Amino acid sequence: MLDPRLLRAFSTIVDAGSFTLAADRLHMTQSTISQQLARLEETVGSMLVDRAARPVEPTLAGERLLGYARRILALQQEAEAALRDPAGTTSIRIGVPEDIVSAAMAKVFNDFAQRHRGTQLDVTAGLSRDLTRRYRAGDFDIAVVKEPEAEPDSRATFPETMAWFESADAPARWPNPIPLVTFPPGGLYREAMFERIEGEELRWYIAFSGSSLHNVLVAVEAGLGLSLLPRSATASYRVRQYAPFGIGPAMAVSIYSWESAGPVSELVERMGAVLAASRMAA
Repeated sequence: MLDPRLLRAFSTIVDAGSFTLAADRLHMTQSTISQQLARLEETVGSMLVDRAARPVEPTLAGERLLGYARRILALQQEAEAALRDPAGTTSIRIGVPEDIVSAAMAKVFNDFAQRHRGTQLDVTAGLSRDLTRRYRAGDFDIAVVKEPEAEPDSRATFPETMAWFESADAPARWPNPIPLVTFPPGGLYREAMFERIEGEELRWYIAFSGSSLHNVLVAVEAGLGLSLLPRSATASYRVRQYAPFGIGPAMAVSIYSWESAGPVSELVERMGAVLAASRMAA
């Protein structure tokens, strides 16, 4: 392995064109810098500079090594700078449902990252039941989940108004069986939809199953079927409430965190403020 100190001595001698000037630039004696060059030449097995030339010039072997030496020294400087910069040296892992990552929530994340440059925010979007399981398993430091009822250890919980939606261009009457647009098995609203339809003594079938809220809303917007959705998530889509079924049972949007102090607690508080404001607006 080539010692960066020896490479620096070599490149400085070539740049300065003089052992004396190079020694001054590196704040060492001329004998020391001469010894360092000699050690490097011994390591590579070649003379690297023409000592008789004025100014000092690299030999052919020195010219070949010089580019590599400068790249190695630049990488070393870059690595040292990266290690001195605390940005991203710790991580806060956050699990959230897809529709929670709004512009307001993203701004909370950005503001927090600007104030805490040593912290990297690792945000995962997913279905609430999977997020809950992973939070309990220790995969997340903070989790926002939608659930029928908040658990006792939630940091805060907010009501989520649910309603049935159809395309803005939907027909006056839906056929029987009724086509439904749902999340995959395990999705939080899926069973509630089936129970309501069967309670009306109607038949149903799955017309579309989407793994993201956006996909489900696009399918409803296109007229593929009915779906039970958070009212707060539908504003930018061409959908309308399906009057015969109306409002569904409210869900709880709950926020959990393992820590109750420090930066994590600060982030939880700001996330909770965004959740509260968005639910009030809905």
